[in-house]
Amino acid sequence: MTAKSSLHKQLDPNLEDRARAIRDALRDAIVDRRLAPGTKLSEAEVGTLFDVSRTVVRDALQMLAFEGLVRTERNRGAFVSNPSTEEARQVFASRRLIEAGIIAAAAERITSSDIAALREHLKEEARYRTERGANARRAEIKASGDFHLMLAKVAGNQVLEKFMDELVARSSLVIALYGRTGISSCGHDEHDEILNALEKGEVEKATHLMLHHIDHIEADLDLTMAEARTLKDALAL
Repeated sequence: MTAKSSLHKQLDPNLEDRARAIRDALRDAIVDRRLAPGTKLSEAEVGTLFDVSRTVVRDALQMLAFEGLVRTERNRGAFVSNPSTEEARQVFASRRLIEAGIIAAAAERITSSDIAALREHLKEEARYRTERGANARRAEIKASGDFHLMLAKVAGNQVLEKFMDELVARSSLVIALYGRTGISSCGHDEHDEILNALEKGEVEKATHLMLHHIDHIEADLDLTMAEARTLKDALAL
């Protein structure tokens, strides 16, 4: 942030709130896959849509860039991130490390009210699965990610919760780009099994189920074919 924009914010503290609101709106659109990887995010257009200055838009885009959801290129502007196959693997490798820790921490803190809230959430996931249309599909994918975020909240570690929020968002980008089916394999039944194990205090089983679950999501990604698309291969088409 420049000294000028910093001073501007001191004169109008609402600017930071506006920037965060724009960040949240764009972030939701990216996570819900309404904005595809590689989409250009014009400062002028975003500013017009939200009726704010380009300075405010720039701050919002910087927040998203820090989270890894947006990339900025000199003289070209900002774009929704287009993760490489290696970045995709790193996202899921990170999830295995972090979510195993979340399960262990959540198992020590989870209460009957937490279980009840998670059960209600699983009912919501199931409802979306019975509905048709792109909006229902996006809602199902978001609800699936929210299950993981709810577990992170139960774990009671705000740092882990923040990491998970970013990883779930990045996972959505990866799935949008490399998913074979075009949807998340984050299945309701697997969530239910994980919750059942936690409710019974079976930490080792819950951890195993979570790791298997992440494997299942990653298995839907077509990373091998993406890597095979070399320049030579592309020109031979």
